[in-house]
Amino acid sequence: MRTLITLLLFLAISAPLLAQSGAYALTNGRIETVTNGVIERGTLLIREGRIERIGENLAIPSDAEVIDCSGLTIYPGMIDAGTQLGLVEIGSLSETRDDSEMGDLTPQAQALTAVNPNSVAIPVTRVNGVTTVLTSPSGGLLPGTGALVNLYGYTPEQMNVAGVHVLRINFPGRGRGGWWDHRTDEEVEEEWRSRMDKLDEVWDRAETYARIDSAWSVGGEKRLPEYVPVIEALLPAIRREMLVMVEVNQASDIDSAIAWVQRRNLRAVLSGLREGWRCADKIAASGIPCIVGQVLTTPSRGSDRYDKPYANPGLLRKAGVQVALRTNDVENVRNLPFQAGFAAAYGMSREDALRAVTIEPARIFGVDSLLGSLEVGKQATLFVADGDPLEPSTSVRHLFINGWNVPLKSRHTDLYDEFLNRTP
Repeated sequence: MRTLITLLLFLAISAPLLAQSGAYALTNGRIETVTNGVIERGTLLIREGRIERIGENLAIPSDAEVIDCSGLTIYPGMIDAGTQLGLVEIGSLSETRDDSEMGDLTPQAQALTAVNPNSVAIPVTRVNGVTTVLTSPSGGLLPGTGALVNLYGYTPEQMNVAGVHVLRINFPGRGRGGWWDHRTDEEVEEEWRSRMDKLDEVWDRAETYARIDSAWSVGGEKRLPEYVPVIEALLPAIRREMLVMVEVNQASDIDSAIAWVQRRNLRAVLSGLREGWRCADKIAASGIPCIVGQVLTTPSRGSDRYDKPYANPGLLRKAGVQVALRTNDVENVRNLPFQAGFAAAYGMSREDALRAVTIEPARIFGVDSLLGSLEVGKQATLFVADGDPLEPSTSVRHLFINGWNVPLKSRHTDLYDEFLNRTP
């Protein structure tokens, strides 16, 4: 009996901290839909995890919980298009890192299997309006396959958005590691060529494997080739069933990456692009979308202006490139809106900056029918704020992920509450 009473007391105390689902009516709010303009004073109805209706002067269902959003603005949840969130807890402690496998060619490594739904960085991130992230492995030539996840769920599978996975390639680069890199230009070029040969070799093998596998499936081959995990993992990318994210930063390497992607006929997105502004017209001509970031960083060359990383997304967008933003971080994914804010302050329009963390990454990952804007039928993944989310002074007041009303609790809020009124 004592155990039962203790359990009931625990549940009663913890219940308010748990996410709730059901029917909700967000009323009297300014609604920034992203794709269909702004409703200055409207209502958004949520039911069964979806946006049921949106507009002015809507009738409120009797079973809906009403949340008055007077003086507040409703936004779609922000999407970080490149992180290691959920894969790393403490960067300096190897036991808490699961973002990099041994070896140079590990495309079969699945980030989703390593995502920790209880990571303390996840609540810290989502209470800032970042509701969805691409989390992916790093390190090596083919480090693995990333996953698009919503930042609420008890298992990685619950968090995965529409089964979206993205193969990551760290494209060989000619850049130097830093002032300590004393290689000659010839040595740099020789190492780059060696890495390119390695990438081409594994891709050639995978393309051959794909042809044999396709022929076998229709009876044109007597047997399948020997199973090789590395090669098998590349088949969806070769068949254009999976998006390929090509990490590349230096201008000369960007040119090479574009040519390689086009030669291989891949469904690809370029990521990183620290020097994308140097070849923005070439990127635009290729039609390949880009995931840019970090924005809050230093220039890649000492001769560049201090603000080139801030201006980079705007220069790419001005050239006609489809741009999404990322933090490429773990504990600071919460700063995604401020990366967008800096992009807006240094040449990107405020509308394009907001789109770069909402609808544009949703389109790149093929989930724009679910996320990225406030439209009837889409996931109710959104937040309500007391100002512009790109401004540091803005606070999130309500948060919904896939229809769940998620409490605005995190390690940061716990520490704030604990030390706000200290007594001896």
